[in-house]
Amino acid sequence: MVREQGCIWCARWDAEVGDAYDKTTEGKTAPLITADLHGSLDAYEFERPVVFSPTFVLIDDNVELGRIEGYPGEDFFWGFLGNLLQEAEIPAPNM
Repeated sequence: MVREQGCIWCARWDAEVGDAYDKTTEGKTAPLITADLHGSLDAYEFERPVVFSPTFVLIDDNVELGRIEGYPGEDFFWGFLGNLLQEAEIPAPNM
């Protein structure tokens, strides 16, 4: 998750999804790492620059597999994330 200080959509994601994320199958499949939009993002190979906050980037071996730009609300977020994981063919961990 690429975010920036003062981002109201990041705060909304925190309130609606943040506490539950790590407890979900999606959160276990794609653990959340946060980065500052204005910090160094050189460790990752993005398909294009990240310019929106928040941007959720699905990364494997530091290479972008897909992204969600912005926070569309809790219901849409989970659907978009599920689609990203499915399109990237990332299997859910055995639980």
